[in-house]
Amino acid sequence: MNTYWKLLQFGRPLEKYAIPYFFYTLLYSVFNVLNFTLIIPILNILFGLSDGALVTSAPAFKFSVSYFEQLLSFLIYKYFGATPDPSSVLIVIAIFLMISALLSNLFRYLGQYTIENLRINSVRRMRNTMYDKVMALNVGYFSNERKGDIISKFSADATMVQATISSTLHVIFREPFLIISYLVVMLGISWKLTLFAAVFLPLVAFVIGMIVRQLRRPARAAQEELGLMTSQLDESLSGIKIIKSYNAEGYSRHKYGSMNDIYSRLMRSMARRQQLASPISEFLGIAAVAVLIVFGASLVFRGELGGAEFIVYVGIFSQITRPVRAFADAFATINQGIAAGERIFALLDTPAGITDRPDATPLTEFRSGIEFRDVHFRYEDREVIKGVSFSVKKGETVALVGPSGGGKSTLSDLVPRFYDPQQGAVFIDGHDARDYTTASIRSHLGMVAQETVLFNDTIANNIRLGVPDASIEDVIRAAKIANAHEFISQTEDGYDTNIGDRGVKLSGGQRQRLSIARAVLKNPDILILDEATSALDTESEKLVQAALETLLEGRTSLVIAHRLSTIQSADRIVVIDSGRLVEQGTHEELIKKGGLYSRLVELQNIA
Repeated sequence: MNTYWKLLQFGRPLEKYAIPYFFYTLLYSVFNVLNFTLIIPILNILFGLSDGALVTSAPAFKFSVSYFEQLLSFLIYKYFGATPDPSSVLIVIAIFLMISALLSNLFRYLGQYTIENLRINSVRRMRNTMYDKVMALNVGYFSNERKGDIISKFSADATMVQATISSTLHVIFREPFLIISYLVVMLGISWKLTLFAAVFLPLVAFVIGMIVRQLRRPARAAQEELGLMTSQLDESLSGIKIIKSYNAEGYSRHKYGSMNDIYSRLMRSMARRQQLASPISEFLGIAAVAVLIVFGASLVFRGELGGAEFIVYVGIFSQITRPVRAFADAFATINQGIAAGERIFALLDTPAGITDRPDATPLTEFRSGIEFRDVHFRYEDREVIKGVSFSVKKGETVALVGPSGGGKSTLSDLVPRFYDPQQGAVFIDGHDARDYTTASIRSHLGMVAQETVLFNDTIANNIRLGVPDASIEDVIRAAKIANAHEFISQTEDGYDTNIGDRGVKLSGGQRQRLSIARAVLKNPDILILDEATSALDTESEKLVQAALETLLEGRTSLVIAHRLSTIQSADRIVVIDSGRLVEQGTHEELIKKGGLYSRLVELQNIA
């Protein structure tokens, strides 16, 4: 139940919706029941069952069927006299019936409108909270989680939870009000019949409750399987060229089809249980009506119950099974929503990983440099950085080189605090980076990576990513510095051209130059280049390298490169191997040493 109460918090302030819904539902229930009570005098007039005695004085108010009968009888006497014309009376009663039905459905609509507001606002707040949480999680979280499963929590799980929140008010107000209203009228007509009928309602509730309790486990399994399916679809769409080039469509279809089969089996199992509740309750209701007719007829024969009252009673009893079934369906929805909610709170309750200290201060100005001091870092049980120490002075360009998997990218990820070292520290201007707020550190930093990340938006908005209020003139200036203005001008809509999902409409070199333009526009004090040219052809590399050289001027830069010809002019080269710093110096100094760097240069020259 803890998950359930936490889910309801997304609907706060709940009283804003619950109080008006309470009154709308109460009035809906009253007029809904009144529709049935108005049928009694209609039947009496139609079948001549009335004894003709009308009430000649206004009856004292009491909440019962007899009061409404006496009130109607008094109104007929007052406006039509002691011997009214049956046709005129029927017209008046029909008008009352229509007014009652209109008011009943009006309040039903207002109640449903209130519920919809609650549902929409709840899911909006939930998705915003989830998105804020995802943005706050450290980068390492996404290495262990499937992207599709996270997307599934935003879509399918959130949809299931919103139904749970709206079903709550149905369970608390609407169905109980209807059941109580029907029971009051039934008691007013005949307490003996109601006592007899009351035996069946707990039986229906018990049977449905047994079915509903079995829904939560398959519901959670189904939501998890849907997350896997979404992940598989995302991976297939992202890698469609590779799948086709390896003729792996059959393998992908089989993998997705197997997941879909498992999900379908779980959904069938849930549907079988959920849909079983309605026919069982209906069968029990009809069986109860059949028995009720036999017992009620005996009361009519003995003169203890009028024929019109008996017909209306049977009609009301057949209606009372509807809110009972709806009550059960709402509980089934709530159980499925709780299962989805558990998955959502698994995300929301995940520790952020990288958080600011309570006494953290903003880094207002970058003054002296960056220092890695005896840094150790591990992914779970695998240590990838083993006591690395070196510094990058302000305005200096330091290159990190070495064999793949040595820890170069991990070292660069420690500067913007994508991760924090387990031992040692990264110092900025002589202070532990953890003493500064993370946002302020990143405001001084720009990054250009091998895998260029662009968004399905215009060229201008992609360049503006770090400076959303930049003018178009500033955007163009940055693009010119990045050698991107020429190809942008040749696109259909220039800077307003949409580049498609992940920049698919552009070449690799064009995407990389947009990434550089983005960094130029931000004008950062610290720049990290992670294999920025390794995936480019020779012509594109020359254009990108020229843009990078312009970008690097006067900045504090950390450059990761496998193509060693691109970093020979660096102020210092740090060689990392298997998580350790094995040598450092200028290009000429390292060549003279004849160590690992010299061998790597020789191998690349031979190649």
